[in-house]
Amino acid sequence: MRTPASTVPTTDLAADLAKVVGGEVRFDAAHRAMWAADASNYRKVPIGLVRPRDEADVEATLQVCREHGVPVLPRGAGTSIGGQAVGTAVILDFTRYMNKVLELDPEARTARVQPGVICDQLRDAAAPHGLTFGPDPSTHNRCTIGGMIGNNACGSHSVAWGKTVDNTERIELITYRGERFDTADPTGDIPRRLADLHARVGERVRETYPDLTRRVSGYNLDQLPHDFAKALVGAEGTLGVITAATMKLVESPPVRALAVLGFPDAYVAADNVMVVRELQPLTIEGMDSGLIAALRAHNPVETASRALPDGGGWLYVETGGATREEAEAKAHAAVKAMRPYGLVDALVVSDPARMRALWRIREDGAGIVTRDVDGGEAWPGWEDAAVPPERFGAYLREFDKVLERHGRRGIYYGHFGDGCLHVRIDFDLMTRAGIANFRAFMEDAADTVVRHGGSLSGEHGDGRARSELLPRMFPPDIIAAFEEFKGIFDPDDRMNPGCIVRSVRMDQDLRVFVGMPGLKGEQHLAFQHDRGDFGRALRRCLGVGRCVTPHGGVMCPSYRATGEEKNSTRGRARLLYEMATGDVITGGFADDAVADALDLCLSCKGCKTDCPVGVDMAAYKTEFLARRYAGKIRPASHYSMGALPRWMHLVGKLPARAVDTLNRLAQVPALAAVAKKIGGIAQERKIPTIARERFTRRPRPARPGHRGRLLLWADTFTDHFDPAIAEAAVDVLESLGYSVELPPKQVCCGLTWISTGQVRTARKVLSRSLATIKPWLDAGVPVVGLEPSCTAALRADATELLPADPVAKAVSGGIRTFAEILAEHVDELRERASGSRKALVQLHCHQHADLGSEADRKVMAALGIDAEVLDSGCCGLAGNFGFEKGHYEVSMAAAERVLLPAVRAAAPDVEVLADGFSCRTQLRQAGTREPVHLAQLAVQALGLGG
Repeated sequence: MRTPASTVPTTDLAADLAKVVGGEVRFDAAHRAMWAADASNYRKVPIGLVRPRDEADVEATLQVCREHGVPVLPRGAGTSIGGQAVGTAVILDFTRYMNKVLELDPEARTARVQPGVICDQLRDAAAPHGLTFGPDPSTHNRCTIGGMIGNNACGSHSVAWGKTVDNTERIELITYRGERFDTADPTGDIPRRLADLHARVGERVRETYPDLTRRVSGYNLDQLPHDFAKALVGAEGTLGVITAATMKLVESPPVRALAVLGFPDAYVAADNVMVVRELQPLTIEGMDSGLIAALRAHNPVETASRALPDGGGWLYVETGGATREEAEAKAHAAVKAMRPYGLVDALVVSDPARMRALWRIREDGAGIVTRDVDGGEAWPGWEDAAVPPERFGAYLREFDKVLERHGRRGIYYGHFGDGCLHVRIDFDLMTRAGIANFRAFMEDAADTVVRHGGSLSGEHGDGRARSELLPRMFPPDIIAAFEEFKGIFDPDDRMNPGCIVRSVRMDQDLRVFVGMPGLKGEQHLAFQHDRGDFGRALRRCLGVGRCVTPHGGVMCPSYRATGEEKNSTRGRARLLYEMATGDVITGGFADDAVADALDLCLSCKGCKTDCPVGVDMAAYKTEFLARRYAGKIRPASHYSMGALPRWMHLVGKLPARAVDTLNRLAQVPALAAVAKKIGGIAQERKIPTIARERFTRRPRPARPGHRGRLLLWADTFTDHFDPAIAEAAVDVLESLGYSVELPPKQVCCGLTWISTGQVRTARKVLSRSLATIKPWLDAGVPVVGLEPSCTAALRADATELLPADPVAKAVSGGIRTFAEILAEHVDELRERASGSRKALVQLHCHQHADLGSEADRKVMAALGIDAEVLDSGCCGLAGNFGFEKGHYEVSMAAAERVLLPAVRAAAPDVEVLADGFSCRTQLRQAGTREPVHLAQLAVQALGLGG
């Protein structure tokens, strides 16, 4: 049972739009596929996409759509969880062009913005004036103001600053019929009809609307007749298209502190939120232990959750003040106030970095809990109901009984101070019986929240998920008033039809059921975290959009370089999902649109950790390439760089003088150009210099050590290009009392073959290498890696290639980073280290994803290294990516975002530490200073240099 691609004749429509729209008109299959879903359970293939440049484009689009009789759907960042951002309509995307802060008046504390302005963009603009925009959903670094108005978004600071409706002063809107409506100058037929509606239903609205701060369901008829702007908030794009809005700004405390309060369980935390509310904090957020368990299962290398105080449920209470002392005093007051109410443990933090780490746990909750601890899938739907906060504990207990009655499990968190619960539930959305259970649960849950005086939606809106349930919350005359309100603005019912009024069924268009991926052919990777199913892996992306943020973390470097959705993790995941579904993307693994999107994936693995849902696009790309090129001729770079260890093995047998000759020839422009053309290498790149002598060819007998044996994994990059790093590592390890041994022959993790989708070859190479080191693994000897990408491949990828091989499992558990070995001896390092050093640190992406950096930080501190770990994301080279033809500009754009400017600005005495060969190569070829490895800095600090 699939929803077919739109049957609306689009050729003439697209052509007519292209004639009059100055922005972008995108009706191709790839764009329709990428915009077929939001962050909800729903999937509807749009007619097409328009990115207007200005109001004139909006007017022109509406006129053409009227002429063709097609619906229109304005959309923000596409992170809506209720399904209000999908539909068979022409989607208006404001994120590309109409995204400016038009005016900011610090004295009036207002800002006039276009609908595509990102929440954090507005907050950053207001910050120099000591102001901020109050509502801040967990998606604040990518959600748009237009989308926030559409959903009446709230966020963690709503106890202090309210919802979006409380912070909206003026809306400028164009209706489907082309009528302009400015709430600052309400003239014409629309305001007259609104006043008439209020005269007839105002009293009933006062009688029937629930009395709580988080009522988001339905239209804001309670704002009539005095505040038309607030009446339009929360309309979910059903009334018209917002072209500009004036938003209220609030004073932002200069300093903040965070009290994290641990309770026996979430019930006790919920029971006592009113005690904290009386202290008037900025936030009162809550989390259940299930979220923390899911976080640790998803990301074993994360460390932030270890800082949480003891407990099974937590409250985050943020306070503000003019000074750190004042903010901390308020936080400690919250701790003191809660001691008589079941408090188990507490933590007060005011350091901004520690606060950000703790906040990220809460903000990533929506993605984290989409997978259970055991890998089971969980979904939104009943996502954000709210009740009066004084009844929150009682509601939570009854809600758990509703889950139990329907045989469901849920992991929750939310805005406990406002009585708003966020939850992901393990619905079965793949079978008819499961969907019937989904409907029955939703109806039961709706009746439960209404009994508690609550709202079906407390933040995310009604959309396709809850509009059908509104008659359970509002009486028939109010539902009729909603329809009349909608008709005043949109009598043709062409603005996002099916939401709020005349709703679609909540069990219709469920994306998993109607668009089930059906993949044929041999699967190459194990996809163990998705129960061995690539199709299941493609359901991971829920559209939360953390990959479409402008900065912070590693993902997604190509999106940040290009701003194109197809180059985001989400965009690629959508394309792969639709490819598997086969409705819109019909070419399967041979489809060029999917291949084009994956071509600029750096396989950096940043999404594996940064994506709260754990999408691993590097693995998806490997699987895609393996199937796309099965039995076919591959790109030249797959044979050159994809097989680099094989070529270097041959070169490694040459005498030093022959290697010198090769290096000289590689610098001859004409010869290098030919070699790069044959190898599919970008002409802008220099061919790296090969070491005259491999590290493994230098005779160096293992010295006995009192701390036991170590096996050094002599990876291709270190052995052939940077053997001095291996020499330094051995010097340090032997000085600590280890006996360092080498494999008797060349070993390789197979990474270059993995990243180019040559999985069978990678499996053979890895199997052969594991057989070589098996005696050491059997003896329990730790294997030490120096190259992060190879170390990560052994730890994380080996079992994906060889899931049934016990040696692969052994190396996954037995491989250690150089820093992890040294971290066991920080006291000795601290005693032996001399002098102090400063360093800028570029973490390798695969280390970020699979290894973590806690050990590195401990070791650098022990060695007296004042380290600034850059939040620079990927260096842009990413193995073979930055060398491949057609990738140079994106590669360098990624490096120029943070890394290269930071290195150029650093003082001459600051070392640049980059353990990854790709990172060092990018820095070298960019003409910056010579980077070093941690082993080389350790040699200096310990005085081991000759």
